Amino acid sequence: MLVGVDGAGKSTAARRLANELTASGTPARYFENAGGRPIIDALAHRLGRRDGRHLLGNRGYLGVEVTIRWLAITRAVTLSTLTRRVAVMDRYTYCQYAIMRARGDSRPTRRPTDDQDLWEAIDTSGGHGRGFNRSDPQTGGHAERLVRLLYAPFPKPDATFYLAVPPEKAARRVQARGRDVEDPIYLAAFAAAYHTLPEFPGFTVIDASGNAEELLATIQSHRCPLND
Repeated sequence: MLVGVDGAGKSTAARRLANELTASGTPARYFENAGGRPIIDALAHRLGRRDGRHLLGNRGYLGVEVTIRWLAITRAVTLSTLTRRVAVMDRYTYCQYAIMRARGDSRPTRRPTDDQDLWEAIDTSGGHGRGFNRSDPQTGGHAERLVRLLYAPFPKPDATFYLAVPPEKAARRVQARGRDVEDPIYLAAFAAAYHTLPEFPGFTVIDASGNAEELLATIQSHRCPLND
């Protein structure tokens, strides 16, 4: 399982990892568990709207995004189980929780008492939403708790790698793809949101600021159940 902000290199690394595992005798398959933003935004542009959130509204967009990701993960889990292949996933449930916290989709319940400077420094979303969510760092806000109930049946990954990369570098990578752009301020909030997830201490954090070959080598150097 590979997670991280946009531009961290998740897709490239996940595809290569699936290929390497298969070549080494462990049948694997790559799955992209995206929330459908490019498709929704493209539809919005055709209809003369700024983006998907402008078209559907905050709640409508969140509902569609959560549903698309649920369908993607369900497909990945089902196919990998039926074919007995290792599922190398690009994004997972954790990505949805983090993006909701970064955008402020969950109604705040209380302000955390630690890491205060970090919360203050990124108290903005760069126009992507209402700002960084100040919900309970363990459970999130009401919307996140509902989404966690919906996603609860999904299995816990055998290994989760968080690809860490500076927001400015991630933004340049996204721009280089030529499909969309990301605000470094929002990416900083997104990265910080990952760190507030209760699952984060169980992630293996990897420096993803190097090239694709270096990133894949670093991932492969970590012993995990896939190698056993």
